Amino acid sequence: MTQAESKEGNDSLPGKNAASARTPHKRDAEATQKRILSSAKHEFAMSGLAGARVDVIAEKAEANKRMIYHYFGSKEALFTKVLEEAYSDLYEAERKLKLDHLEPRVALERFVRFTWTYYLENPDFITLVNSENLHKGVHLGSSSVLKSVSRNRLHMLENLLARGQKSGVFRKGIDAMQLHISIAALGYYYLTNRYTGSIVFRCDLMAPEMLEKRIEFNVESILRIVGA
Repeated sequence: MTQAESKEGNDSLPGKNAASARTPHKRDAEATQKRILSSAKHEFAMSGLAGARVDVIAEKAEANKRMIYHYFGSKEALFTKVLEEAYSDLYEAERKLKLDHLEPRVALERFVRFTWTYYLENPDFITLVNSENLHKGVHLGSSSVLKSVSRNRLHMLENLLARGQKSGVFRKGIDAMQLHISIAALGYYYLTNRYTGSIVFRCDLMAPEMLEKRIEFNVESILRIVGA
């Protein structure tokens, strides 16, 4: 436990000293939680919920097990929080694309390319989602955070499709949810099956030229699906 953590909860200072001490303590607490979440994300991604050890998470976060249980309640609750943060981070990255300011076909292509690149650059996201699916989604089933994030992500794609349909570049009747699943699946399946796929097709699916071929195929496929 760090020196700052050992002082958390100490409100015995009188008058102004007590008031002035709260802000540093709050910052210390927030910093500790961020370190715990970062460490937990890596451990859960590497070992899954069952294999991840709280003492390892604490050690790498420069905290201790007591602080983890104090802030998050249990390993399962910490896992849920890590999943919520993972989906929230993805949504925030999607928002920064500012798709509403782009011509619909350009915006959709950017979204497809972004999704592919995000999976490549954030492999922990894929393994965390895989882990939660092994648990049949029990940790996210009642998550208000995921419900809000998912609703906003789908709304973003719905707006994009509506703009494209209005301008005549997208055909009508496209189900935004199904399109969202397809965009994710085109990249997700390729990467989660890259080892067996490389054996089956006798090539390195992660070689730069193969990754380039894949994203171009993904873009062409999605644009053909929505084309007017």
